[in-house]
Amino acid sequence: MKSFEVNFDGLVGPTHNYGGLSFGNVASQSNSQQASNPKEAALQGLEKMKALMDMGFVQGVLAPQERPDVAALRSLGFSGTDAQVIERAAKDAMPLLVASCSASSMWVANAATVSPSADTADGRVHFTAANLNCKFHRSIEHPTTSRVLGAMFADQQHFAHHAALPAVAQFGDEGAANHTRFCRDYGEAGVEFFVYGRSAFDSRYPAPQKYPARQTLEASQAVARLHGLSEEGVVFAQQNPSVIDQGVFHNDVIAVGNGELLFHHQDAFLNTESMLDELRRKLAARGAKFESISVPRDQVTVDDAVRSYLFNSQLLSRADGSMLLIVPEECRANPRVWSYLQGLTSAGGPIREVKVFDLKQSMQNGGGPACLRLRVALNETELAAVNPGVIMSAPLYDTLTGWVNKHYRDALRESDLADPQLLLECRTALDELTQILKLGSVYPFQIN
Repeated sequence: MKSFEVNFDGLVGPTHNYGGLSFGNVASQSNSQQASNPKEAALQGLEKMKALMDMGFVQGVLAPQERPDVAALRSLGFSGTDAQVIERAAKDAMPLLVASCSASSMWVANAATVSPSADTADGRVHFTAANLNCKFHRSIEHPTTSRVLGAMFADQQHFAHHAALPAVAQFGDEGAANHTRFCRDYGEAGVEFFVYGRSAFDSRYPAPQKYPARQTLEASQAVARLHGLSEEGVVFAQQNPSVIDQGVFHNDVIAVGNGELLFHHQDAFLNTESMLDELRRKLAARGAKFESISVPRDQVTVDDAVRSYLFNSQLLSRADGSMLLIVPEECRANPRVWSYLQGLTSAGGPIREVKVFDLKQSMQNGGGPACLRLRVALNETELAAVNPGVIMSAPLYDTLTGWVNKHYRDALRESDLADPQLLLECRTALDELTQILKLGSVYPFQIN
């Protein structure tokens, strides 16, 4: 049976803004308070989705969240009508209003961790929504994320959904941004690779000193248990604390994997050689030949990687067995990174081509091509069971482009977030979107 890795890209929401909310994310903090362009951001994302679809890849769409999150503001003591809640929050606690308006759900690599049916004990595709407990503006996403994923992957014969882990620091879970999977073929049993920044309960593990380690070992282990993964089908690796302190807030800022290949920076991990040996051994037992490409620090520094998002790229398998690397425009603008990529593609290794996309709106808020997509490996039967409304097609692209042009603003500043009309615009747009994508009622304003 044929299998696919489907990329479900996050559709940028109508309240896309530069709130500078993500401590430890260099791009997010450095572009704080700039005016954003939600319309351009959404159209840039849709262009990438269509381009990959046109290249022959199966591409899906993951809907944004309702923002501002008035319910979250109410839980923090603001009362009255929706308009009054927004007005009072703007007057008394503007940072909370900014957080409640964040469109960060566009980075759906953080939406959940996904294990394909070939890896799980019950033979179903398993989803665990990430609690994103480290940041308030992201911690409020998982209830809607779970409903949206449930509407996309509704057939319980093929799909299993787990609630987010307990919302405490010891089980901080950032989803697929710290998880990848290696395999010979997407439909065959593989090895799932969980990367953590610290241990919550064992002080023998080192931890970063400047920025928080958002993923714990204990969270990764819990997800592996929930998904019914075998010990021989998982590898847990610790991210290098010193690179976290240099702005590598997720593993997908310093490494990316696909198929039998791990593409990573020399300084990405602790105990790199023993970790690579474990991956090699466990994949060999599954008939796969593991390979790694380590990018030397003397060619590309960690700072280069953070600023260019070289590793926050999409690594895609083509029909001829070669791989394509999707990178943001910032990689071409960095002379060292671009020189490295030119040498990489001409060396005759697995990565044969690099394609550049303009994702400036997303990049300025701290997320690149890999952040914008959730990878889901599916066989033909499972793909047929997915809600067809969320699978990209030429007509859907045209419809969504028209929807964005109809509903989105082309400029948004912090002061605009206090406008109650923005909430109405967002709800009107999302109500129409759920009909386009055939999601049913997934947003609080549709349910309550």
